[in-house]
Amino acid sequence: MSDGLRLDWCSYQAARYAVEHWHYSRTMPRCPTARVGVWEGEHFVGAVIFGMGAGRATDGRRFGLAQYFEVAELVRVALREHQAPTSRIVAVGLKLLRKQSPRLRLLISYADPRQGHIGTLYAALGWWYVGDTEPSKLYIDKAGHEHHPRHVSPRGWKRHYGKPQRALRPQDAREVVRLPGKHCYIKPLDVETAIRLQPLRKPHPRRAGSIAVDAPSAQDGEGGSSPTPALQT
Repeated sequence: MSDGLRLDWCSYQAARYAVEHWHYSRTMPRCPTARVGVWEGEHFVGAVIFGMGAGRATDGRRFGLAQYFEVAELVRVALREHQAPTSRIVAVGLKLLRKQSPRLRLLISYADPRQGHIGTLYAALGWWYVGDTEPSKLYIDKAGHEHHPRHVSPRGWKRHYGKPQRALRPQDAREVVRLPGKHCYIKPLDVETAIRLQPLRKPHPRRAGSIAVDAPSAQDGEGGSSPTPALQT
């Protein structure tokens, strides 16, 4: 691009570096991902990361779509200081994703009010606000680490992509924090999907004063067992 902005597919390691250094969550999603790197001139300035989920938060079946092939989630926008507008960077990243995964019909993402986010980035991109998720809980272990309920089990383990993994037991949590629901946004990618989902559209949340465009929050969804090839890690 003439102003030095360039986006292309990047490695898991590069995307993880961007998330751990430039995204407030500091954690790379566990779900299968499609990772778009962002460069300005010769400088790597971050990554836009898409994923596929199997939990309700990213389950396309509630929108009448195939869970593993027609729906993806914008899970991270991890950028250092940069010149190009964030909305433009995400829009170009989405074009790359659609070219590589032509069966996609809908994107989903979430803005976390706990982080002060209301979804300004999505409004700038023309995404639709469709309501909030249900309130949830966050478990804090004795070392101060946070655990989503999907990683908590009375048995002390859970299956992840068919493999057993250790999980926090509720009785071992130091604290349980109740969280508000997240603002849910969608981006229909074809006319039929847009017409069918139009009744779900609601006015964007607002808050007083002007705010900067905010990046997506840490997401609730887990990767599916049979994601599209473009979204495999």
